[in-house]
Amino acid sequence: MIEIERLTKRYYVERDGRQVLALSEVSLTVRDGEFMAIVGPSGCGKTTLLNIVAGLIPYDLGSLSIDGTRIVGPGVDRAVVFQHSSLLPWRTIAGNVRYGMEMQKRFDASTMRERTEYFLKLVGLTGFDKHYPSELSGGMQQRVNLARALAADPAVLLMDEPFAALDAQTREFMQAELLKIWSQARKTVLFITHQINEAVYLADRVAVMSARPGHVKGIFDIPFERPRQLSLKRDPRFLQLEDAIWQLVEETPERIGMARTAS
Repeated sequence: MIEIERLTKRYYVERDGRQVLALSEVSLTVRDGEFMAIVGPSGCGKTTLLNIVAGLIPYDLGSLSIDGTRIVGPGVDRAVVFQHSSLLPWRTIAGNVRYGMEMQKRFDASTMRERTEYFLKLVGLTGFDKHYPSELSGGMQQRVNLARALAADPAVLLMDEPFAALDAQTREFMQAELLKIWSQARKTVLFITHQINEAVYLADRVAVMSARPGHVKGIFDIPFERPRQLSLKRDPRFLQLEDAIWQLVEETPERIGMARTAS
């Protein structure tokens, strides 16, 4: 589904004319329907890579395609779930879920209403359609954010640390809920996180990026069957795999911002 080959990205610092090499020859393949997580030290370019896949920023060298089509900008085949919910405060919850569909202008009013009801039910927010974002908790707002992304029917769901702003208990609950939702929607997911155990719990595979300039150091297959329960995180096999990923991450000195546990 997603093919990234030797992708390179430089940032130019205008005040002094310097160049910062953010990504260096990143190569990665994400299969159709796969849940791929990316971890790595802070500043390694994880979010930059996700924004490039989203078509929000350009890249300098290499190639990027989705389902065989070269990516040159945003498209209806992708939706982004950011760290913060980014809901429109003047719109109701139903209005926020409809927003992406309205922007695409490919759904009629009846279809938008049906899809809004369906995805609010899918994320467990039936009955909150007339509420406003300020009336919902942080976890509920992120559910709306996810419903909005799914309602637009993208082929690829891009998630940039979507649970980072939540408290530890809510974060674990949302991880379990995300797996339930994903098992029904079955979108291709590229998921950025700082938490190793979150990546292992959610993903089919975990890619580890190096410190800047970021490149893929290794990829781990996650062998645990689905559906997965939160108790899996206490399984010795889970802890062993988590440690193995940490060892690869810790080969570089820049480890600020990485979190070993969700607590």
